[in-house]
Amino acid sequence: MTLAEDGHRLAPLILGGCLGECVHVAGLHNVLRLAEDVGYRTVFLGPAVPVADFVAAILQHEPDVVAVSYRLTPETGEALAREFAQAVLAAGLGDRRYCFGGTPPVADRVRRVALFEKVFSGREPVEDVIAYLRGNALSCVESTHYPQSLVDRLHWKAPFPIIRHHFGLPTLEATETGIRTIADSRVLDVISLGTDQDAQENFFHPERQDARRKGAGGVPVRSAEDYRLLYDASRRGNYPLMRSYAGTDDLLRLAEVQLDTINNAWCAVPLFWFNAMDGRGPHDLEESIRMHQEVMAWHATRGIPVELNEPHHWGLRDAPDAVFVAAAYLSAHNARAFGVSDYIAQFMFNSPPGLSDRMDLAKMLACLEMIEPLADLQTFRIYRETRTGLLSYPVDLEEARGQLAASTYLQMALKPHIVHVVGYTEAEHAARATEVVESCRVARRVIQNCLRGMPDLTADEVVLARRDELVREATTLIAAISDLADPGAADPLTDPATLARAVRCGLLDAPHLKNNPFARGEVVTRIVDGACVAVEPASGRPMREEERIGRLLTPATLSRRW
Repeated sequence: MTLAEDGHRLAPLILGGCLGECVHVAGLHNVLRLAEDVGYRTVFLGPAVPVADFVAAILQHEPDVVAVSYRLTPETGEALAREFAQAVLAAGLGDRRYCFGGTPPVADRVRRVALFEKVFSGREPVEDVIAYLRGNALSCVESTHYPQSLVDRLHWKAPFPIIRHHFGLPTLEATETGIRTIADSRVLDVISLGTDQDAQENFFHPERQDARRKGAGGVPVRSAEDYRLLYDASRRGNYPLMRSYAGTDDLLRLAEVQLDTINNAWCAVPLFWFNAMDGRGPHDLEESIRMHQEVMAWHATRGIPVELNEPHHWGLRDAPDAVFVAAAYLSAHNARAFGVSDYIAQFMFNSPPGLSDRMDLAKMLACLEMIEPLADLQTFRIYRETRTGLLSYPVDLEEARGQLAASTYLQMALKPHIVHVVGYTEAEHAARATEVVESCRVARRVIQNCLRGMPDLTADEVVLARRDELVREATTLIAAISDLADPGAADPLTDPATLARAVRCGLLDAPHLKNNPFARGEVVTRIVDGACVAVEPASGRPMREEERIGRLLTPATLSRRW
């Protein structure tokens, strides 16, 4: 332990340099910057450091960790590493931690030198470097170094966000094999099981299951043993967390199964969706709202984080941006009201896909502006999760890779805690394991670049003006929803009857809901100057939210019981 002059303990020190004639310092420099991010003091000796000078520097600075680099000829690198090890031991300095970094061929040779407890070839995920710096020399069989709760994993990996990806193939066997491949790649922190419709709706009702649609849209999980099989497949590599859909019927029973079998990392549940309104479940709108609130409360009492995957369902159906933002507020408000302490706010970009980057970012900043006042570090913590829009991918796979990278870059402006990677194959087919790994690697590279320093996209004056406009419009919409409540409603914004009424009367509406028995589906929207706005149906003239609400809530309609 090193103490400062005032007796306080100093942060650990890492000393790094390139051996011999090697002048390639970029990799080592990046490691030292990463060490600073996780709390180290650093000393950089520079390129081409003779062995004797390196040992003298260790004696002078007394570092906790020594990082040695060499990126030239493998044979020379091994010889220099052995010479360095002998000099270190001769000087009585073998009690420190030594690591080595080089090209894969050099690393292969230097692994023969016993001094180095960890040798990096550049192929390792950044988590391995972070884990080493924090005192864990990871091996492929050590699970205890990979935190197995969401919040712990977030703190462990910071400042990097954790990576999440959906995965579920049409057969249990293919999904199990794919999970093993994904876990071994160590590029993904959270596997979100994509289960088929019968698993979501009819898990406890085999008599309602349809063999003809088995595996349609996801993995056909049919028993607790199936869940355990898939979870066991993930117990390798970087031991990713696992979570699954909340389901659309028997929600609390399914939550118990998922917690028991896959240690469900967090619950993702909507407020208005996954019911008869969108054809995903058997329950009507008001009933499903009440059930979803019960699911929030059930997880909250067990300290399990909750995500409301709500706003983007409106965006995917071309709802006005103001409705998207209002839905984000309603989501956070309900989560807090039902006792959730760790809330995951999801921001699906590119929804609808015609949005410009400026207007898309403005919409997300408006969501943050609305929900952040609800946050409390003691009782209601908000974690930002971003993702690429499902409908934004082109069919051409090379173009789709570009879309994944571009969208991820824009998302990083929100400084997300979780990046939900959507496989670049989405427009053509559900991602196979190798494509999940490829997609995560694309996103990870973008994230690493951004964390080195990116322009502040949130300072754009046009973005800020649209953000402020959307906050005003969403606030007006929230107030109008509150006014629909019966006199006895304690909190109109959590009252299932009031929330369902807001959909039925058209305050919350989307063009894709046309002819829906639970919604109006009468709003008309267009992309105008990159934003999705409500327009006057006959003329196509953009309408402010106040005008749209005024047309819906006339004195005649206010007297009706929706």
